[in-house]
Order: sequence, then C-alpha cells, then structure tokens
Amino acid sequence: MTAPTSATLGMEIPSPTQAVWHLGPLPIRAYAMCILAGIVVAVWLTQRRLATRGAAAEVAIDISAWAVPFGIVGGRLYHVITDADKYFGAGRNPMDALKIYEGGLGIWGAVALGAVGAWIGCRKAGVDFRDFVDAAAPGVAIAQAMGRFGNWFNNELYGAPTDVPWRLQIHEWDQAAGRARLDASGAPVVLGYFHPTFLYEALWVLVLAAFLIWLGRRFRPARGQVFAAYVMGYPVGRIIVENMRTDPATHILGQRVNTWTSILVFLLGAWLWWWFGRRSERPAEPLDADAAAVADGAGPTSHASDRTAARSTDAEASADLPEPPP
Repeated sequence: MTAPTSATLGMEIPSPTQAVWHLGPLPIRAYAMCILAGIVVAVWLTQRRLATRGAAAEVAIDISAWAVPFGIVGGRLYHVITDADKYFGAGRNPMDALKIYEGGLGIWGAVALGAVGAWIGCRKAGVDFRDFVDAAAPGVAIAQAMGRFGNWFNNELYGAPTDVPWRLQIHEWDQAAGRARLDASGAPVVLGYFHPTFLYEALWVLVLAAFLIWLGRRFRPARGQVFAAYVMGYPVGRIIVENMRTDPATHILGQRVNTWTSILVFLLGAWLWWWFGRRSERPAEPLDADAAAVADGAGPTSHASDRTAARSTDAEASADLPEPPP
C-alpha cells in the first residue's frame, strides 16, 4: 500500500486566479495595492520609531515624500537594466518598461535610490540621516514582505516543482488580462505545484524586521548600524531564495545576477557597520561652560546662578569699602 503524499491528499497553498479588478475604467491591481500597503505600514512604523528619538510629528511623511518616489524609480530601473531582454530587442515593446503595475521592482535599486531621496528629505527636514534610516529599516523589511504578496497575486516568483505540504499552486497566467488562463470548461488552468519562494522571502524579512528592532533595543548600536544590519541581513536570505527560484533571469558566471548583487550588498553592509561605528568613536566636541556643568551633574541654570551670586558678593564687598579721601 502506497503512503499518502501531499499530492494525493490535495494539500497546497492556493494562488489567486485574478489580480486585477475594474471600477469602471479604473483598474485596481493587487500588486500595486500590496506595494502601497507596505509603504503605509513602513511610514507609520518609521514615524513611531523616530518619535522616540525626539523627531517632530509627521516628519516621516515629509521625508518619505522624497524617499518613496526615488525608491520606486530606482527599483524599476534596476529591474529593467537587469532584465533588459524583456523590454528591448526583436518582438519587444520598450514602453512595457513603464508598466510597473505588472510587477518588476528590484529591491536593490529601490533601497539605493530611495536612500538618496531620504537623504534629501532629511536635509530639508533637519533630521540626522542615520537616525532616519535606523528608524526606517524594520519598516522597509515589513514592506518587502507585504510586497511579495503582490507576486503571489501575479502567480510569479516560485521555485522548483515539489510535493511538500506547503507546495504552491501556480496557474498559467495571462499577464495582459491580469488573470489565469481558462480551459474549455472555464476553469483556471493549473501549471503545476512549486516551492513558494515568495513566501520564504516574506518570512525571512519579517524575521529580519523583528531582529532589527531587538538589536536596537538590546545593544544600542551606533547611529546607522541598525540600517547597516539590514543591509547585511537581507542578502543572506535572498541568496538562498534566489538559488531556489526557476523564473528566467540574467546569469553571470553561472549565477543569477541577483546572487552576485546580494554578495556585493552584504559586503557594503559590513563596511557600513564598521564606518558608522568608527564615526561614533570620534572625540566629542569641546563643551562650553554650561554643557560642562551639565556633564558634571550641575545644570546650566545653577552654574549661571553661581556666577550671579559671585558678582553680587563682589558688589557688596565694594559697597563696604570706605570712600577715598577727596
């Protein structure tokens, strides 16, 4: 007698058969909704974390107004550059490169150019860039997890065929229509069952977000080091997931381009950790008299009072002296 398998038991993670809905002429795309929901959560969490650093209310929104558009443009540019064959060449339409709603945002470009936008926003808002990126890092990781569910709606970013209990059902997909292809009876056509690599990555970045929050509370690292830990941590999981994926990708020396990018980004994160830590070890600026008094345990007000009292004593002593002879 053959032991029952997940295939015979019908156990699997279902995938949506539709990723676009229409409100009149307006298409509502699940991928875009997941991205937007992630941005909202990231900005909200960033503001809460900035508030504990004394930042003004709503400052995260002001800075994100720069960071988010830069990040979207950067993410799309990275995707188009690394998957240029999808948009340029014989039989391709270069205008498809503008169709962000169909999927295709590279996290590497999004973080890189988003950081540039954040730097500009921080300069305008008067916020230390290191404080902002430290506050934003866990929220960015959570936003990544939410964005991966946009890939789930699009039936994309899956791994090799499998029969594990958590196998992912994938349909033959009509990208233009934003829905699964239908057979003669009107039922969605199932392509097969695969490793849910979108889910593996989503779980990894949620664990990373929790770790970053714990790291900041437990060890009080130098300014910027929580962000550096994110830059180091994400590629670790991405390398594993990337090598499980089977979707078409550009290869360099036998490895997917995102694997090489992950290695380079990890090294960048390690350097940022060292650099931010080194900056925090610089000698403090010389303190003025009042600041020195604060450091010694006396407030600046009491220090000023001491000076006032001294002047009063000198004045009283002068008043007691006899008048000089005419």
